[in-house]
Amino acid sequence: MEDYEAQEQEFWRKLEEGEMSRSQMLKRSVAAATGLTVLGSSGAAFASRGAAGLTPPLKGSSIPIKELVAEAKKEGKLNTIALPPDWANYGEMMSTFTKKYGIGITNTNPDGSSAEENQAIVSLKGDSRAPDGVDVGVSFAVAGAAQGLYAKYFVSTFSTIPRAMKDTRGLWWGDYWGAISIGYNANLVSNPPKTWKDLLKPEYKGKVAMNGSPLTSNSAVSGVIAASIGNGGSTKDVGPGIDFFATLKKSGNYIPVGTTPQTVASGQTPISIDWDYNNLAYTKEFPAAKWGVTIPSDGVYGGYYAQAVNATAPHPWAARLWQEFMFSDQGQIIFLKGFTHPSRFNDLAKRKKLPASLLKALPAPALYAKAQFASIPQQTAAKAKIASDWPSKVG
Repeated sequence: MEDYEAQEQEFWRKLEEGEMSRSQMLKRSVAAATGLTVLGSSGAAFASRGAAGLTPPLKGSSIPIKELVAEAKKEGKLNTIALPPDWANYGEMMSTFTKKYGIGITNTNPDGSSAEENQAIVSLKGDSRAPDGVDVGVSFAVAGAAQGLYAKYFVSTFSTIPRAMKDTRGLWWGDYWGAISIGYNANLVSNPPKTWKDLLKPEYKGKVAMNGSPLTSNSAVSGVIAASIGNGGSTKDVGPGIDFFATLKKSGNYIPVGTTPQTVASGQTPISIDWDYNNLAYTKEFPAAKWGVTIPSDGVYGGYYAQAVNATAPHPWAARLWQEFMFSDQGQIIFLKGFTHPSRFNDLAKRKKLPASLLKALPAPALYAKAQFASIPQQTAAKAKIASDWPSKVG
């Protein structure tokens, strides 16, 4: 446990003190672009009763949990989107929420991308089928906040989420993080790749896939950034990563088939570039595939996802209760069971709430020692560069 606590401390030190310092970022372009500010004490913090009844609160701590639950139960439903059951253990997260509160969940487009999540808020505005909340990559969260897609909300445990992992206005907050890894089917890959350069070997022809397209998927964008780090680029320069995939496609190694649990189980994607928690989950879910996982030693990239509440959520109370559940100790440990590093890891460790058995199931902290993390401006720039160059160079 001490190793993992040290690992987490180093992670946040890099974000907050290194070149991708969140504090520095807030003073520069993103502050100007998204208007991030610290909410003052004058902000409305309490739920109020109006002509239409009780208004959802700005802060979870401002209302008794029993009242939040009661109002959510009156709505009786929660709409989620793009949450694969085997991604970060969302299957257990959703089933446990429903069992605990008696609120059914409709999870649409489970294999959808971050871009599709934000688009659903726009296209389904005013529709009862609209998502009540989203789980998106950080650059997509910044874009969604700038578009006014999200409601302000401060979960009760907001103060225990690392400063570098949340919007101080309460428009979004990080839920878990991981590192880009290489997963492989040992039945079809006898000599597992250990580095990005290994993926160029002729023996991997027609075998290398990613989780979606980097034009729409945050996990794929992150894969390109990681490949850039492993090929002479950096979090500031993803050009080498794009060129790497262009070469990989030209050689016939890269296949434009997005990885899903189905493609892993069937052997359609023998090698998959994806978050470590997804690849690690496959090792348990598909034992027949003999799925293995490695963190490429020549380019380790870490990133986190962010939660946000739809500003026009059809079930605003259930949306907030869902957030309270995910960011409670119980919800965070469910994320840990899915091989992620939950955002409140340090707080849970400090209070000795982390099961030792779950910590042992994670890869050794040393594998993450070289992890690099892009600032929000760098992620935004990477998205733009990929959008510009990927179609012509990779397709």
